[in-house]
Amino acid sequence: MRDCFRTKVTLGLGALAVLVGGGAAIAGNAGTQTARALPRGAQVVRLEPAEFTTTIDNPYWPMRPGTRWVYRETDPDGARLRVTVIVLRQTRRIANGIEARVVRDTVTENGVLVEDTFDWYAQDHAGNVWYLGEDTREYENGKLVSRAGSFEAGVDGAQAGIAIPARPRPGLRYRQEHYAGKAEDRAEVVSTREQAEVPAGHYTDVLMTRDLNPLKPRILEFKFYARGVGPVLVLGVSGGSDREELIRVTRG
Repeated sequence: MRDCFRTKVTLGLGALAVLVGGGAAIAGNAGTQTARALPRGAQVVRLEPAEFTTTIDNPYWPMRPGTRWVYRETDPDGARLRVTVIVLRQTRRIANGIEARVVRDTVTENGVLVEDTFDWYAQDHAGNVWYLGEDTREYENGKLVSRAGSFEAGVDGAQAGIAIPARPRPGLRYRQEHYAGKAEDRAEVVSTREQAEVPAGHYTDVLMTRDLNPLKPRILEFKFYARGVGPVLVLGVSGGSDREELIRVTRG
């Protein structure tokens, strides 16, 4: 996701340990969410389409069609952006055979479109939300300049990843996507007991994740997900000072 002087974040003891100690303070993924451990790195996973649904009701990111989130973002260059995310009624069959929910993410600056992305998600029977790819377009002065980062699980070796685990717990690590050399986001759970205050409200029992990308090793972000709402805050703490916060949410 993608600054507001009102933003307040309270970190619990577990989160502080991670902030101070870094990755060494986090234990490895010793358990499973389903019959298998959540995927990491370039691990190949075999997914059965019958085990998935486009009804996404994970409490940390429920994606009911028609739901709309509006965010305010300040990027590392100081630009102020508006991000709108809406869950479409549209679905798409991914190359690996899974029917996915389509979520549109648009970014504008001073009302001008700079990025337009269609993301694809599905939820397995255990409640894990899987990220199955994206079709992204970046614009400058109204002209398409890049589609970098686009991928589809099952095409050209690209692998699905986890957007939100079914049962997050501190120390749980997983990949969010894997398309070698192009899309390799990783995450680990820091805490499920944080607080976050953004223009949309004050939230407790917030899921906090630590997000990394081996393709951009200097970049580190912390993301916050509120139960019943979804993503509410993103803080860039290395490789940039970007911040994205929820202004409002309209449920479908």
